[in-house]
Amino acid sequence: MGTQLPDFGLKLEEWLPAAWDRLAVKTKAMVAQIGDKVPHVAGQDGKYDSSNLDWWTSGFWPGLLWIMHDMTGEAVYREAAWSWDERIEQCTLRDNRFHHDVGFQYLPTAVIKYKLTGDADARRRGLAAANFLAGRFNLAGRFLRAWNGDHTGWSIIDSSLNLSLLLWAAEELPDPRFRHIAIAHADTVLAHFIREDGSVRHIVSFDPESGAFLESLGGQGAGPDSAWSRGQSWALHGMANVYRYTGEIRFLQAARRVAHFFLANLPEDHVPHWDFRANNGLLDGEPRDTSAAACAASGLLEIAAAVGSPAEANLYARAAEQILVSLTRSYATWNQPEHEAILVEGTGHKPAGQNVNVSLIYGDYYYVEALAKLKGWQQRIF
Repeated sequence: MGTQLPDFGLKLEEWLPAAWDRLAVKTKAMVAQIGDKVPHVAGQDGKYDSSNLDWWTSGFWPGLLWIMHDMTGEAVYREAAWSWDERIEQCTLRDNRFHHDVGFQYLPTAVIKYKLTGDADARRRGLAAANFLAGRFNLAGRFLRAWNGDHTGWSIIDSSLNLSLLLWAAEELPDPRFRHIAIAHADTVLAHFIREDGSVRHIVSFDPESGAFLESLGGQGAGPDSAWSRGQSWALHGMANVYRYTGEIRFLQAARRVAHFFLANLPEDHVPHWDFRANNGLLDGEPRDTSAAACAASGLLEIAAAVGSPAEANLYARAAEQILVSLTRSYATWNQPEHEAILVEGTGHKPAGQNVNVSLIYGDYYYVEALAKLKGWQQRIF
């Protein structure tokens, strides 16, 4: 864990200003440290790697930069973020390397750039990505295909957050077909991904010809019947976003159900293990996933803003704050200036033995996003 900082109080007004001050120092250092890298994973040496521009995580670092620019007005973040949508477009269009994660790539780059600056090329790129994502829709099964290559009937829970790209495009043009596709896929998530108890499947396989449900697959979770914690966070955050765009109450109800499962299964320090059902629920010694915690915290704040009851809103907001206090006090690298990431103890793909007990750029992104929401950030990327 990161060095614990006992000066962070438990009340929002005590810990949030101190956390934000440290974050501002940290992110400026990251701009210099990361440079032109495409960060994904930082291991025990604290150095972020550089993945390919077409990799699904390539948008999170520039998204973090755009949030910091919008919150501070400082040009250093804007300058570092500016060219990312163009760079990603050149790679993905040239080699046709698009996949369903264009939402993760273009919402934190082209779309937020357009929202903040009015840049016409950014708008064009965002709409082109939305067109591509709409083209992955399987009409028979009412789902968005996940990957290229084999397994044309596979869809994954991560897509819940990518739906915001379609819903933004539907408003921007306006063109209701994007909204129709997003809602159809979201309804498929409700029917086949989110279980009655609020736990979530990672991969669902459909017959690509008939659209019939075939089976669920463990994917990055412990097994087909497990509850992968980052999948929970994708679902609760994504369904809350769909509700924000559509006003359809069933999506808010689904987000709440997933959130209740997530919160009911958290350990004492509010940061989840990588899968709530790993090792038959005997989780002592199982790795944590701070990226799941950060994404869930941001999603819980969306739910808090959506529910009508002040008491219920406080329940979700307080849960998000508890998660963020724990991340801030015990999992952050404030006292390690040479470390290029913000959070430690993330888990990427435990069943494959990949990226366990590391820093993950999407964990850093969602931590910054959640803190910005607590500080009153009015824009939204997803």
